[in-house]
Amino acid sequence: MVPSRNNRESAEFFANLLGFEIGEEWGPFIPVETSNGVRLDFATVPDADRKLQHYCFLIPEDDFDAFFLRLKESGVDYHAGPGGQGPGEINHNHGGRGVYFLDPGGNGIEVITQPYEPERKRPARW
Repeated sequence: MVPSRNNRESAEFFANLLGFEIGEEWGPFIPVETSNGVRLDFATVPDADRKLQHYCFLIPEDDFDAFFLRLKESGVDYHAGPGGQGPGEINHNHGGRGVYFLDPGGNGIEVITQPYEPERKRPARW
């Protein structure tokens, strides 16, 4: 469940920004399914019960320009790093591109084109 101020507004924001489809409303949820089959159920939650969540989406490098244009057109403030670092900028971490912003529900969103570097493997034990 993705907590939001307004489930419809947040679901539409995600779907438009990331190119996903909105599903049929089911009870208190507005579902959005990602291209890899993950379903995000957006629910309206009172401000007092909502806590900041962080969601990260890995998208293909070829899709970043179109996504970023839609982000800029949305008027949402974006940053190169979490916590507002590098306002109005993107990052180039791990050889890709990435950006942070808040969705209409107040959740922290990160969109990246390269996954985080894998943790170093520990040497096998004797």
